[in-house]
Amino acid sequence: MYREDAEDVYSKPVRAGKRTYFFDVKATRGNKDFYLTITESKRRQERDGNFVFDKHKIFLYKEDFEKFKDGLNDAIEYIKVQCLHGAPIVEHEHVEREEEF
Repeated sequence: MYREDAEDVYSKPVRAGKRTYFFDVKATRGNKDFYLTITESKRRQERDGNFVFDKHKIFLYKEDFEKFKDGLNDAIEYIKVQCLHGAPIVEHEHVEREEEF
């Protein structure tokens, strides 16, 4: 179902420190169906000082939306209850150490 020339229908970037997540709705050939791509893009500096972006992408098809959402919600709830012991998640800027070369 995936095509490089798929038509972009909607895009929502979410910036989080050095990472940006893109939620992109794409249309199949003839706009007969739609699917979601989720891309994580992370900026990093190479040894020569140039910046590059590492990208990781997943494709999510409509027949999997509910299962994906349920799995994500379950994992988030597990973190809140088991790992944070019910403490609220506090939003703050990501602080990442630069990789040492």
